[in-house]
Amino acid sequence: MTGITAFTGARIFDGESWHNRHALLVDQGSVVGIVETGSLPENCDLHPSRAAFIVPGFVDLQVNGGGGVLLNDVPTCEGIQTICAAHARFGTTALLPTLITDTPEVTDQAIAAGSAAFAENVPGFLGLHLEGPHLSKARKGAHEEQLIRVMEPLDLQRLLSARKKLNNLMTTVAPESVTPDQVAQLAEAGIVVSMGHTNTPCNAVDEYVEAGARLVTHLFNAMSAFSHRDPGLVGAALQTGALSAGLIADGFHVDPIAIDVALRAKSGPGRIFLVSDAMSSIGTDLRSFELNGRTIHREGGRLTLADGTLAGADIDMSASVRYLMDHVGVKSEEALRMASTFPAEALGLDTKGRLGKGCDADLIELDESFHVQTTWIGGQKNFSTP
Repeated sequence: MTGITAFTGARIFDGESWHNRHALLVDQGSVVGIVETGSLPENCDLHPSRAAFIVPGFVDLQVNGGGGVLLNDVPTCEGIQTICAAHARFGTTALLPTLITDTPEVTDQAIAAGSAAFAENVPGFLGLHLEGPHLSKARKGAHEEQLIRVMEPLDLQRLLSARKKLNNLMTTVAPESVTPDQVAQLAEAGIVVSMGHTNTPCNAVDEYVEAGARLVTHLFNAMSAFSHRDPGLVGAALQTGALSAGLIADGFHVDPIAIDVALRAKSGPGRIFLVSDAMSSIGTDLRSFELNGRTIHREGGRLTLADGTLAGADIDMSASVRYLMDHVGVKSEEALRMASTFPAEALGLDTKGRLGKGCDADLIELDESFHVQTTWIGGQKNFSTP
């Protein structure tokens, strides 16, 4: 795409408000602006949209796999390309491929793959999310218990070194397995530290926030339940304005009433944002797959181990947006922000999650039912329905 292109014919949501009878102007992979259709620049290329809506591309900070690939099993640049392409079909234009707790060797391979993907400018690739291995065994979820461990000096150095090779790096840790000083070193290096898979009491969280932790991984899941005597990390996440929290909205991980209560209770400026926590099943007809030598079963929209433990999610971001609207009663613009603007802000991205002047031309065209018709990344068409 060369020269200014005007996207016309659809309602435009820029991340803040809707625009009717306007055009989105894109040039050289960036948003130029949004203007009235009667004020288009001369000689611009027209893209008459067949969609109902044009909205910012989704930003997903927790993506374990897609397209039949799990990052743990295929920690290569090609594996990352497959995952990114699979999720682009569902409107995700920027994501963090996520490595679930694994061996140091696999972790090193994933970091090398992420470095290669960054160098090759893989469409949709934001960086890596290393979820574990420094978690609580008591709240391991589907993570392999034998691989979970406290953070040692070599582990810390691995993360600090990885940050130099990646545009973005996020890690999920449990306060039980790391020290505030380690968190401070990670944050100082520009690593986004998220707390999760933990039984930490509410009153212990402040020390880690002061050290630099700023996110919470999949709110409510793999953490002690909210209690009137010990609100735990759930209570801290909702009460602490400095924290933002990811949330899985698939109808299995969190009850819609709990989602509604959390959204009403959250103190700002931190936000609750959507994550898919998607596994390799997205975009495929797989009925089962392996994780650390264990079989994950897919049935009725749920992914579980043999004992029924939830093992990631079988949902994409566009479906998550529709779930919030249809089952929680979230307004469309807020649901869209939770899938784009808020996660971009949580990761500190200034040019993602919005369609303002100077932002990346990452956008999606949606039909009236909020299903994806076309996905654009950096002004280039990445996916389109027939």
